Formats: sequence, structure tokens, C-alpha cells
Amino acid sequence: MGIRIIKGGMFTTVQDSGRTGYQDLGFHVCGAADRRSFRIANLLLDNPENEAVLECTLIGPTIEFTSEMIIAMAGGDFRPMINDEPVPMYQALYVRKGDILKLGSARSGRLCYIAFSNYLQIPVVMGSRSTDTVSGIGGFKGRKLEDGDYIEERIKRRKYLPWFLSRKLELHEFESDKAEIRVIAGPQDDMFPDAGIRTFLNSEYTVTSDFDRMGVRLDGPFIESRQGSDIISDGIPFGAVQVPGHGKPIIMLCDRQTTGGYAKIACVISVDLPKIAQRRISDKIHFRQVSVETAQKLIREEELEFQSMRDQIHQPCKEVLDIRLTAKRMKQLFEEN
Repeated sequence: MGIRIIKGGMFTTVQDSGRTGYQDLGFHVCGAADRRSFRIANLLLDNPENEAVLECTLIGPTIEFTSEMIIAMAGGDFRPMINDEPVPMYQALYVRKGDILKLGSARSGRLCYIAFSNYLQIPVVMGSRSTDTVSGIGGFKGRKLEDGDYIEERIKRRKYLPWFLSRKLELHEFESDKAEIRVIAGPQDDMFPDAGIRTFLNSEYTVTSDFDRMGVRLDGPFIESRQGSDIISDGIPFGAVQVPGHGKPIIMLCDRQTTGGYAKIACVISVDLPKIAQRRISDKIHFRQVSVETAQKLIREEELEFQSMRDQIHQPCKEVLDIRLTAKRMKQLFEEN
């Protein structure tokens, strides 16, 4: 009992928060490219925060459910339908055995996350269920999902969640084709003159088609360096902004290599990484420098926002509290039957 992949979509993989602690051995961290949407999808179902989900890219999969469960979707709007009827994003949805979930092409953003109340039966490899397609490990057979794949459910008990009607959030993210990306300078910003730094911070850059889970190449004004941008290879964090010899920035993402030999003019702050992951080709980006203290403050504010979301979905909905709304709904149900 679980899910059958009728169509795999463009690039659908199993992801969690990533495979940490092995970069010194050359293994990619991987994990969800948009950690915010990943967390929200699990939050809507009271799943463990690191529970594995499906990450869908640009064109989503078609899935048949072979048992009843509850699902939730977050991220870009892929215009989901269950049995050819439109269903909302950011809401817990009950599905029955035989139901068909179809995700179309992304109307906004480029990534969508599907969480499952019954969890996915995916083996843990080096502490993570994330798919590393480069190394061919983790996830479902170390690869993207293909037509005909079948994934078992890990538990069979979670077919009901309390406050079910309240498990929805009014979020409309990634609608704009422009984004301000906040960065912390360095660690090799001293390799760029003031003119190069000004170009980086004052220019508009365009997302190119060189965009995958490893990174995204931007097009725009040339960023001048002092004496070239080659360095002795060192570690690359999620969101590092490299500037190779051609002077155009590359933002490194979740499947990035563990080390690299180009100077990093800045690093994208954690709360803005989802904005990068959800960009589309030809979207516009401009950078704004902030302090480490500001970045830390923004992380704390985001955690408070997540707590507010939890509080919101863990309370009776107004339809239950308002007697008139309840009576109206009951009348409608009697008339339908």
C-alpha cells in the first residue's frame, strides 16, 4: 500500500533536509532546495520536520494512491487536481484508495513539495532519505522518479488528523518575477575592488537556463576582480555566490560540489535561499548586503512565523464554532443526499 507513479514529471525526487556530515568525504548535502516550502508541507500534517517528501520541478507527477491517507502541497503553484477536480495548495487533503493526483506545469515558482501523512518507505542512507542523483544514492534507487515506480507507505495509521478543517494556510508565495536577495559579504570579497562590489550590489541580474539543483548562473554586468578570481579550493556553503573569470555570478544550491576554486563575493542568507530555488528562467534578481546580525534576526523571525502557522492549524475552524455556518453546511449535505 502506498503510491504508484503514473507519470514521473520533469524531475521528481525524494528529499528531506539533507545528508549532513559527509562533505569532507565528497558527498553532496542534497535535501530540499526550498527548505521553507518543505517544512510547511510537513507542518500541515504534523509530520516530523525532517520527514521525506516529493520535490517536483516545473512539471509535476501524476500519482495513484493505493491506500487512504492525507497529503499537503506547498511551494510553487502546480495547479494540482485530484480526480480531475482542482484542489488547493497549502491545505491538508484527504485522499482515498484509487484517487489520482495530477500536478501540471508550474504557474508560479518552479518547485512543489508533496508531504504524506503515512510517510514514504524510503531507506535511510548516511542519515538521510534525500536523493543524490550525482552519486546515485538515497531516495528511490538513487534517481528521479519514473513512470511505473511504486513507493510503499511506512505507516498505516494516520488517516485522521485533529482540527482537519483548520489545516490550511493563505500563502501566495513566488508570484513575482523579481526578487531582492539579501547577502552577507565574503568570504573572499576582498578579491574584488570597490567598483566590482558596487556592480554586484547595484545591478540587476537575470536567471539563465543554466539552472539545476547544483546552482544557477546569472547574466548581467561584468563584476571586476582585483587579480582574477581563482583561489585554492575551499568549502562551498549553500547559497555561496561564486564569481568565475567571466565575471558573472553563480549561486550554489543544494546539490553543489563540496569544494570549489572560484572566489565567493557573498553568501545568500538562509531565509532568502527559497527565493533563489523558486526562480524561473528570465526572472530578475538584485542583491542587497546585510549584516550577520540582521540575518540571524530574520531567522528568529521566521521561526516565530512557523510557530504562528502551527498555532493557526491547531484550533477549531470558524465553521465549527459558528452554529449558523454549521447548520447551513448540514442542510447542504442533507440536500445533496
